[in-house]
Amino acid sequence: MYKTLLQGGISSVLIALTMTTSAQTPSRFIDPANMDLSVKPGDDFYRYASGTWIKNNPVPAKETRWGSFNMLRDFNINAVKGLVEEASADKTAPAGSVKKRVGDFYAAAMDSLAIEKLGYTPVKADLQMAGKLKDISAVLDFAAYLRTSGLASPLFSFSVGQDRKNVTKYAVQLGQGGTTLPDRDYYLNDDSRSKQIRDAYLKYINEVFTLTGIPAANAGQKAATVMAIEKQLAAAQMSRVEMRDPYKTYNKFTVAEFNKRTPAFNWKDMLVKLKTPGQDTVLVSSPKFFTSLDSLLKSVPVADWRTYMEWNILKNAAPNLSSAFVKANFAFSQVQSGQKIQTPRWQRMSQLTDGTIGELLGQLYVARYFKPEAKQRMDELIANLRKAFEIRIKNLDWMSPETKEKALAKLHAFVPKIGYPSKWKNYDGLVISRNTYFQNLRNAGKWGYNDMVGQLGKPVDRTRFGMTPPTVNAYYSATMNEIVFPAGILQFPFFDPNADDAVNYGGIGAVIGHEMSHGFDDSGSKYDKDGNLRNWWTDEDRSKFEAKAKALGEQFDQYTVLDTIHVNGKFTMGENIGDLGGLNAAYTAFKMTKQGQSNEKTDGFTPDQRFFLSWAQVWRGNILPETAAQFIKTDPHSPGEYRTIGAPVNMDAWYEAFGVRPGDKLYKKPEDRIRMW
Repeated sequence: MYKTLLQGGISSVLIALTMTTSAQTPSRFIDPANMDLSVKPGDDFYRYASGTWIKNNPVPAKETRWGSFNMLRDFNINAVKGLVEEASADKTAPAGSVKKRVGDFYAAAMDSLAIEKLGYTPVKADLQMAGKLKDISAVLDFAAYLRTSGLASPLFSFSVGQDRKNVTKYAVQLGQGGTTLPDRDYYLNDDSRSKQIRDAYLKYINEVFTLTGIPAANAGQKAATVMAIEKQLAAAQMSRVEMRDPYKTYNKFTVAEFNKRTPAFNWKDMLVKLKTPGQDTVLVSSPKFFTSLDSLLKSVPVADWRTYMEWNILKNAAPNLSSAFVKANFAFSQVQSGQKIQTPRWQRMSQLTDGTIGELLGQLYVARYFKPEAKQRMDELIANLRKAFEIRIKNLDWMSPETKEKALAKLHAFVPKIGYPSKWKNYDGLVISRNTYFQNLRNAGKWGYNDMVGQLGKPVDRTRFGMTPPTVNAYYSATMNEIVFPAGILQFPFFDPNADDAVNYGGIGAVIGHEMSHGFDDSGSKYDKDGNLRNWWTDEDRSKFEAKAKALGEQFDQYTVLDTIHVNGKFTMGENIGDLGGLNAAYTAFKMTKQGQSNEKTDGFTPDQRFFLSWAQVWRGNILPETAAQFIKTDPHSPGEYRTIGAPVNMDAWYEAFGVRPGDKLYKKPEDRIRMW
């Protein structure tokens, strides 16, 4: 279970300290030219801190949003581009070497002429297999084949991961799935946007089937069939808010018990076909979904399941087939995101290389760009943040000594990981050819599946990274009780070796604090110091915490995007607690520094002002309206403008730094300010 700093795409950048060729160090880390000084900070701190920057930096045509993260990612993907192009052009790299394998993968991905000639041939045989399925038993066998072959994940989700109540063991985990649209509500709601997306989806299915040579009338029938099945699967799914409850989603069954609940499945045989034989128990996040799926398997005609399986093959393959399929896929994504033009192929394929063989590419990346000094500085910052968090826990006025002792034990047990894994994944046995792009993807999908199920029965591997080194993000894992910072996030505006402490603590310090706070958010706080899902709170302390969380949720419920669409305070709760706890801890750590204890101005701003302005510029950005509307449903993080203000308005220091007074629009009475960690 990962809690990340920001939504979505795993992309990247490195710190100026760590890069031989780095992003340009700004002349001013807090630049008034980026601000709108005509706005009172107490009325609109987001505009005050970043208004001119926002005005001057619209979303580029190839993007769906543009802000600090995107600028870092854009800088870094060009660094990655240099690595993959150099690797693909190197004729002397030895066979089997990291450089040769990365170069061959990227070269095949960029061979658009060869890909164009193949059309949909790479999946033709699989489509023919799907078209011959005779009964439900064959449908389920085929679903297992698609999954183990790395081609598709139909019907439900399947993984091998830590048992949340016994984290030293890996377990088979089954969850809801089987749909394509970003959220179940897009199938079930009848607002204009949901209808527009459903219409675009039907059009997309129709077009893709037509591209395989199926007559238009038949393609339309297939589209209707797919939509009908997926709508029923969506109706059986739990909401994203429900899925945040780790107890509600922890349901352990013996295989025999689960067979009785879902008799259409023979789970003993299915687990063999899924390459996980010999399991006595399974963990199921949503039992209700599987009972509904069981009923669907009996009520929906086999012919319709054949169409559904065909679609699962095609939808996963479409972005990697000939240009007609790629264009259809992008046209559908445009309706959802509003993106104006497609991302250039080199960028998509650079990202795909990172996403597919990221720890091969990562080895090249780290060798060139990452230096030991970066880790040393991060070690210092993490130690300071841990000390600050300890001080804050000890000073909590709402928590009993008994619970504080357990909270401190968990804090001290946090394991930080910085930059890249201590043990690289070398993808032994993965065949990569310079001439077969789609086959490379199939091979990688199959290899990844085998790598996942191969964990069963082995000790939990605590060296693994959940993100690749060139990633602008960070995460907390509740079951590992670890905070992880890939190399990519260690760059301005988060960190710069030339910046003052106010900037670094308001940036990377708050990121470190954010990830630490995930261990104590509404979900992470239900796991103990060893990562097990187990209550360590007194009932009274838990009630006090939940009252504070409820108030924070109500604060964020009031925020809107596109005038009328409200942020979901319950859905975004974990990230909002992460921001509130993280910024407070970072401020406490900052006040231990020499600059933090002074009042000396830099570029016209006090140290405290610079701290909060550094936080604000991390979240500045523009976003397309379509993407903003989608993220409200799918992204557990609040929009950037509300992350900018959501924590500071609960911190006395922010009011003092900017002279915020009663009557200012963002003012909250001291007794109404939410104080958690």
